[in-house]
Amino acid sequence: MPPQLLVLTNGHGEDQIARQLIDALRRRSAEQGIAPQPVVVLPLVGQGQAFAAAEARGLLQRQGPRQTLPSGGFSNQSLGGLLRDLGAGMAGLSLRQWRWLRHWGRSGQPVLAVGDVWPLLLAWRSGSPFAFVGTPKSDYSWASPPPHGWGTTLLADAYHRCKGSEWDPWEWRLMASGRCRLVAVRDALTARGLRRHGIPALAPGNPMLDGFRPTLPPPWLAGQRRLLLLPGSRMPEALQNGRRLLAGLAAWQSPQPSTVLLTCGDQPSATDWQVLLSDGGWREAAVPADAAAAGASHCWRRGHLTLLLGAGRFRSWAPWAEVGLATAGTATEQLVGLGVPVLSSPGSGPQFKAGFARRQSRLLGGAVQPCRTPSELAASLERLLEDPMLRAQLGRIGRRRMGPAGGSERLAQLLLHQLLG
Repeated sequence: MPPQLLVLTNGHGEDQIARQLIDALRRRSAEQGIAPQPVVVLPLVGQGQAFAAAEARGLLQRQGPRQTLPSGGFSNQSLGGLLRDLGAGMAGLSLRQWRWLRHWGRSGQPVLAVGDVWPLLLAWRSGSPFAFVGTPKSDYSWASPPPHGWGTTLLADAYHRCKGSEWDPWEWRLMASGRCRLVAVRDALTARGLRRHGIPALAPGNPMLDGFRPTLPPPWLAGQRRLLLLPGSRMPEALQNGRRLLAGLAAWQSPQPSTVLLTCGDQPSATDWQVLLSDGGWREAAVPADAAAAGASHCWRRGHLTLLLGAGRFRSWAPWAEVGLATAGTATEQLVGLGVPVLSSPGSGPQFKAGFARRQSRLLGGAVQPCRTPSELAASLERLLEDPMLRAQLGRIGRRRMGPAGGSERLAQLLLHQLLG
């Protein structure tokens, strides 16, 4: 049997990327007549529910110390979030994970770290050969101008400019370890910045865009404006986000029938949305048969607007949208990568705060436009819907920033050759 591969992930988006990579590794191994690699996953943030289905099928195992923390992995966004996480036991969890990695490393079995400095540090700590897929950082987030009216980060930008990379010197040191077999980052600009510091970083493609099948909107959406609403999945923040996005929709005087496709995970629940929408003047209605066949479970109406709820329908509904209204992380980037411009509305966090929204807009070249108020969101929505050339321009920018699909397959081949070979 080949050695086990340990996969470390550092958040919900990283869980999804790792799941894509694990699937691609199995496909590549089968194509090359190699026995499938036994995979162990340690989600460093939360319980790693993205791996539950694969675990139930016997394709991997979740092991090691895990705990759900109040910030959902965003303690670095605010002092309050950090203090709440520390009060919930973050320090003890980190120490247990540190010790567990050292125990793993005694076997010398390989480690794949997906995320930022914490999984990178743990992979190095293990003493095993490792590979690193650096997902959150991009030099675009300081090399691109901030959205108009959203302030500047002059000190941080100057710091990154002096380094020539958003990654920091202590991170370069870990990546330069003789046991680090592969460093892959999200875009060529960021890879070039690391190579200037002697890190042989590659940008083989972005796994975030794998698994989408471009499809035309179905006939039952013909003649309607099509919006995709993505509030995120972390509770209770997702409901707070949803309330702000719905307030923007309420301020928008839709001149023609429009369908809002609302998709999230298991949370918030349909009951949560029912309460929120009823408070906002929406009335529940029967789900049209065509919409039900497409995965919609609930329907609400307000004037010319029809809102359909479909849990877990993001991948099938995203290609249908003209504009996204989003306060999510990974899902927003995926939507932009499909060529759909997005409007966001930051709140009190812990994740989707003003700083996060500003950085996301810079990262994606303005293909995501943050809005401070419901009226600003409504005006921006009207402008985008009435200007197809602007939508197309922002769509092209988003596609360029996210890169092409196929990154999982290319990364899997590199891992088989450089880490697992």
